[in-house]
Amino acid sequence: MRDVTQILNAIDAGDARAADQLLPLVYDELRKLAAAQMANEKPGHTLDATGLVHEAWLRLVPAKPQAAFENRRHFFAAAAEAMRRILVESARRKARRKHGGGRQRVEWDGDVPDPRGAPDELLAFDEALARLAGEDAVAADVVKLHVFTGLTLEETAEALDLSRATVYRHWAYARAWLRCAMAKGD
Repeated sequence: MRDVTQILNAIDAGDARAADQLLPLVYDELRKLAAAQMANEKPGHTLDATGLVHEAWLRLVPAKPQAAFENRRHFFAAAAEAMRRILVESARRKARRKHGGGRQRVEWDGDVPDPRGAPDELLAFDEALARLAGEDAVAADVVKLHVFTGLTLEETAEALDLSRATVYRHWAYARAWLRCAMAKGD
C-alpha cells in the first residue's frame, strides 16, 4: 500500500486514479476528525460525521485539483479547515431569517387534541384554531380537514388542491403553532 504523501504527490502530478487510492487510506482518520468537530455542535445538527467527511472530501479533492498538499500533515490540516468552514457556513445559513434564524425549535410529542375529548379542551382548541385561521388560513384548513373530518394528509392535499409536501409543511406548522398557543393559554 502506498504512502499518503506519495499519493498526494501523484494527485499533484495529475494522476486521475490517485484520488481513488487516497480515500481508503485516510477515511478513518477523516472520520475521527469529523467526529471531533461534530462533538462541539449542538444535537440535531443536519450533518453527521460521515456527511461532514464527504463534504470536506469534495472540497479537498475536486475533479481538477488546484492546490498541492506538501505532505500528510498539510492534507489533514486542510481537511480540518474545510470541515470548520463547512460547519461555519451551515451555522450562517441557519442563522438567516429565511431559514428560521432567531427562532427556537419546539418539539412536540403529542398531536392536536381529540375533538371528542373534554369540552374545555375542545373549546380552547377551537379558540386557538380561530386565531390560527386569522394568521394562516390554509394551515387552519389543513387542521380542520385532518382533525375534524378524519382525512389523511394525502386526502387533505387532494381536497385543498395542494401538493402533499405543502400540506405536510402546513400541518407541522399548525401543530406547533397550536401547541404554543394552547400552552400559553392566550
